[in-house]
Amino acid sequence: MPDHIVTAFDVDLKNLIARISEMGGRAEGMVADSILALARMDIELAQDVIDRDHTIDLLQREIDEAAILTIAKRQPMAEDLRVTISSIRISNDIERVGDLAKNIARRVIAMDNPTINQRLLNGIERMAELSLAQVKNVLDALTTRDPELARAVWSRDDEIDDLYTSLFRELLTYMMEDPRNISFCTHLLFCAKNLERIGDHATNVAETVIYMVTGQSIIEQRNKGGNGNVPLVGEAGNDA
Repeated sequence: MPDHIVTAFDVDLKNLIARISEMGGRAEGMVADSILALARMDIELAQDVIDRDHTIDLLQREIDEAAILTIAKRQPMAEDLRVTISSIRISNDIERVGDLAKNIARRVIAMDNPTINQRLLNGIERMAELSLAQVKNVLDALTTRDPELARAVWSRDDEIDDLYTSLFRELLTYMMEDPRNISFCTHLLFCAKNLERIGDHATNVAETVIYMVTGQSIIEQRNKGGNGNVPLVGEAGNDA
């Protein structure tokens, strides 16, 4: 970011990015812990993830208020205005990531301690690994103001979509083979959908970072992989 005559303006903008980075790190930790709770069927850890969502919500409100105050006080233009407005957009996407992690944790509590099929769990964990990598990389792109890294995140979303499609079909097969699997597999299906949506929010942030740094928006359509052939599952972010 360029230096400004008013030093406090520099501080305002740097604080906005720092708060977003903190918020992103906390959301990233929630996602990782929600999957760990699923793998271990750890109800206590799942509840902890749910409780931590409150902090994410508070951080979002603080970022929004700080951005609005910056606009009112500094009347930013050009790149400074893009940074300020982008902070609001990015904080909203990160808040949704926290909500989706919370939803996975709620599913863990609702599963009533079943025995997890390791093959299905492996698919969920692989999706989580890809989604978390996307979140981490896009946060790095934000803090380093690297549009190329952001573009790489944007381009990789189809990997998560393809894995979701594969897992969806596998879960459907398990449910058709034995009706006793329906309840458990439905919970896993929602977990998978939440992870797919986390990947979508990471790409949203990537688009915003590119706009923030370059002033240009991505106009081409993102490749959604095989996900276009899979029915939507509930309302992402509010399924639990």
